[in-house]
Amino acid sequence: MIRACSDDLTALRSAFSGFPCGVAAVAAEVDGEQHVLIASSFTVGVSQDPPMVMFAVQKSSSTWPLLGRADAIGVSVLGVTHAEQARQLAAKDKKRRFEGVRYAMTEAGAVLLEDAPIWMECSVEHLYPAGDHDIVVLRVHAFHSDFEHSPLVWHRSAFTQLAS
Repeated sequence: MIRACSDDLTALRSAFSGFPCGVAAVAAEVDGEQHVLIASSFTVGVSQDPPMVMFAVQKSSSTWPLLGRADAIGVSVLGVTHAEQARQLAAKDKKRRFEGVRYAMTEAGAVLLEDAPIWMECSVEHLYPAGDHDIVVLRVHAFHSDFEHSPLVWHRSAFTQLAS
């Protein structure tokens, strides 16, 4: 039976979780500190000319206002080896997010996690309001792919991986 979205927000969230999606770390150095947020709403192929990707971020995020100021933002599509680190990178304790996490930084300040299947160096192109989130469209300036690493998948509120 189909029901109105406003009737049960917990059920709505559960229904949304049934759609598997990739997970990305969006990270940059701002004012000499590394900042990161985890996006399970990350989408590639928004545009190929010019190259653009997007994700949605909660308006209540305290990390996005910092990242949004960065000249260059790194997007690392997380691999299965990042499963343990993904929750740490998203933790409320921002000072511990990068503990033990191996990463590289571009000259422009984009932070990229090691062993990611895909890296992108981006800048903010557009920001659109969308209810309790904002949709962020990023322009991709550089990328690298390494398909030796399998992507991490968020499905039914848990991390999993693709089967061969």
